[in-house]
Amino acid sequence: MPTEHRPATDAQPATADRTATAHRLPLRRRLVPVIALLLLAPWAAECSWGGFAIDDFLPVLIVLGPMYGGAAILIRETARHLGAGWPTIVLIAAAFGVFQAGLVDQSLFNPDFLDDTQYADTRAAAEATLVPGLGFSLRQAFDYVGNHIVLTICAPIVLIESFLGADRRLRPWLGRPGLAVVGVIYLLGSLLIFSDSSGRKGFLASPLQLAFATALVLVLVVAALLPRWRRTHPRRVRRTPHPLWVGLLVVLVRFGADLTPGWPGAVIALSLAAVVGGLLTYWSSGSGWGQRHVLAAGTAGLVSAAAFAYPVPPYSPASPAAALAGDIAVTVITVALVGGAWWRLRRASPTVHVGAS
Repeated sequence: MPTEHRPATDAQPATADRTATAHRLPLRRRLVPVIALLLLAPWAAECSWGGFAIDDFLPVLIVLGPMYGGAAILIRETARHLGAGWPTIVLIAAAFGVFQAGLVDQSLFNPDFLDDTQYADTRAAAEATLVPGLGFSLRQAFDYVGNHIVLTICAPIVLIESFLGADRRLRPWLGRPGLAVVGVIYLLGSLLIFSDSSGRKGFLASPLQLAFATALVLVLVVAALLPRWRRTHPRRVRRTPHPLWVGLLVVLVRFGADLTPGWPGAVIALSLAAVVGGLLTYWSSGSGWGQRHVLAAGTAGLVSAAAFAYPVPPYSPASPAAALAGDIAVTVITVALVGGAWWRLRRASPTVHVGAS
């Protein structure tokens, strides 16, 4: 996802000004997007692709909301308080994905993690891309971390910000007390999953695996906090594709990643993701790039996940009626969210532009 910039008349105000502006808003207005993101992140992460039947939606929000929603809020607020944009959000989202899959539920290293679900038959495909010495599947890592980036973090943030006015879209919602509360909620939610029998499933990664995951998280966080992501760069005059084509390009990564199994498939998936990321960065530095492009890029993965929810089984066996009701609910919710965000942007004047750092 690309980095956001304001026009020259409102270019990157100081952090103190951003926080002060947030505090001047009534508490209700500041909390509405926070609560929306807290609920949307776990739904997008686990329900939007058909992982749960409709009667499990509410438990997912209650159990996973503190961890997934808390992470999405903290990542978004960190970037906005720093005056940074989407490169920072994506990199911290990747760090969260590694932290979640490598250190919290440790699904990245646990070969038995899906054995008690309806995805037990994916084990052989995962083991085809095992990284020697570290005992994790590169293809599985791409799916786990990539889904956290796209579904858990980026899509919910893009949607909520697109519903907001241009004057609030890039500004922080919370001050330090609010961030401290959300931080505690996130840590408690992560501790619940780590300690619960259905979370980590009694598995504990080796010291080498834990050290590798920790080091990778730190590298991604340091990269995300580089000062270059907070600098304003002049926008270039170049042709920008229609938002629809931007979204279709992102969807291509999903389809291309499934072309072939094993190491060739993993290499294709990583290469496609790198190429698409580079194109988005290039296009987003143009003068025609705006929030509609960001919305298309950020929600394309969510839309494709919802579209393929019907043939995907939920983790646990469910009645055909409950599974179908869940898939229909996913379609309705996704169309309402994405359609509503597009409608909101069409009504708003394009005062905020988005470009690459």
